[in-house]
Amino acid sequence: MKRHSKLSWKQLTFLGCLLFTFAGLTAFLFGYQRDEKIFTQITSRLFAEEMQGNTLNMHYTLANPANFGIYDYDALLPVYSAEGNLASQASSENLLAALNKLRAQSLNPSDQYAYILLKRFLENSLALNDFTYFEEPLSPASGMQSQLPILLAEYAFRTKRDVEDYLSLLDQTDEYFASLLTFEQEKAAAGLLLSSSSLDKVKQQCDSILTEEELEAGTHFMQTTFRERLENLVEGQVITPEEADKYIIQNDRLLKTVLLPAYESLADGLFVLEDETIPLTGLAAHPGGADYYQHLLTAETGSYREIPEIKEMLLYKFKEELNAIQKLTQENPELASLLTNDISVTFPLQEPTAILADLQGRMTADFPGFPAPEGAESSASPLVTVRTVSPSLQPYCAPAFYLTAPLDDTDNNVIYINEKNSPDGLDLYTTLAHEGYPGHLYQTVYSNRSFLQNDENKLRHLLGYKGYQEGWALYVEFLAFDYAAELSEAQASHQDALLTRLEKHNRSLQLSLYGLLDIMIHYENASYSQVAAVLQNFGISRESSIHSIYSYIAEEPCNYLKYYLGYLEILDLKETARQLWGEDYTDYRFHRFFLDCGPSDFTSLGERLAAEAALPR
Repeated sequence: MKRHSKLSWKQLTFLGCLLFTFAGLTAFLFGYQRDEKIFTQITSRLFAEEMQGNTLNMHYTLANPANFGIYDYDALLPVYSAEGNLASQASSENLLAALNKLRAQSLNPSDQYAYILLKRFLENSLALNDFTYFEEPLSPASGMQSQLPILLAEYAFRTKRDVEDYLSLLDQTDEYFASLLTFEQEKAAAGLLLSSSSLDKVKQQCDSILTEEELEAGTHFMQTTFRERLENLVEGQVITPEEADKYIIQNDRLLKTVLLPAYESLADGLFVLEDETIPLTGLAAHPGGADYYQHLLTAETGSYREIPEIKEMLLYKFKEELNAIQKLTQENPELASLLTNDISVTFPLQEPTAILADLQGRMTADFPGFPAPEGAESSASPLVTVRTVSPSLQPYCAPAFYLTAPLDDTDNNVIYINEKNSPDGLDLYTTLAHEGYPGHLYQTVYSNRSFLQNDENKLRHLLGYKGYQEGWALYVEFLAFDYAAELSEAQASHQDALLTRLEKHNRSLQLSLYGLLDIMIHYENASYSQVAAVLQNFGISRESSIHSIYSYIAEEPCNYLKYYLGYLEILDLKETARQLWGEDYTDYRFHRFFLDCGPSDFTSLGERLAAEAALPR
């Protein structure tokens, strides 16, 4: 029989302390693991529910939903209802309450950042919910009456299921437009209906976007683009020619019997609501409008600065650009003659392919290469196709746009050029920098690949940060002006280089002015005559131009600021990085930091920059 030695009281005491410490450490670690597990469950469920509840959003976010655990879903186009809006608000409040019970410091660094972003996003979203009827889904320039058909026309067909989902969504457009009309009726009851002039524009769009004549001729863009997408599936043997023919018949039927009547009903309903006594004004003309504008500005730009501070930033940059223009013209007297004779830049590159290649070459030293796509060892650049917008789509599209690649399909990318606006030369060069390299395409592909490579929380793809994305695109667009000037100098065209630099300062000056007008109209309740006086001081005296500028800004609050304030926030973040990093600062390092963080609000970016700078290198 084996004998056991006895433990002394000291040994027992030590063991007891050790067991107590181990139990406390276990509880401590379990608590941390618990928080991490709960956060993962919350965000995973939130991502899945959003994807399953909005098929259009899911399709533009994920090429293969099954790769993200979404195997079964019904094709759904969400519709508005007052009850649904209240339920969504309650859900957001519950989600925020659940987040507040978690300890952010117990999450891994990646999830800590996602937690901060989500919490701030929810808090501002809930603040916006107090101003529900200030929202305008039918704005003349970017409303769903013009955007939905474009989204459907560009709906990628990768599988047979994609075609069937598309047709199912098309079959729901009558309910969708009916819900938008319901919302407009509620807005009218709340005293926040669109102005008569804006409402008239929307009605005209409803009458012209889809017509019976085009549908009967088979020439509407929702018919032609549908056939083109099916042809690709037939060529790839994804569907048979017979199946394609059946789908074409079904698409034509739904366009004629569902979408066309939906537009007619929406136009008729808006006609009944129209009140010719309602003038076009800014948000501040309505009670609570200025408060709503502050929250909307935060949502649209990702900047948490107060309006007076933002106005100071805009004024400072305006004066800086004005001084730069004066200095450039004083140092180069020949510019006055060039401008008087309306001489524009003669740019050596005209073809989109050549321009994109030049931009990629010039950005190499200051921008990181792409992370390797999932499953690949090398970081190959994605394919880029430049296409022209279909003629029937041209009246409703921007001068150019990048069709955002899904999270899991970054190898094939498309940039669309609207020939109605005919960008060429320097304009095309800077446009392709904005949309392509180092702009939207580059930033999107980089973020998507980086997110997958680092297994970032999928929730982050639900959080929209237009200021981050559009601010970046404008930031690199201004860099492209410098590239273009260098190109002209290299070709011994000093005159073109001067005009290019002048154009850069003029564009920045104009955008800063429009940003200031946005604040004047929507926060300070400036009248049309006050805005006209400001524009006339800067040489804009034609009545049609003044009316066009005022109308656009009044109808699209914060639109210019999501670009220009986003750009100014990036410049401010860049200057902070210079101060924190000192001699270790490089543009390459800053760009990499910005891109590695991914879409974020600027307060969170600033906090992350400071935290990383404090770490030992």
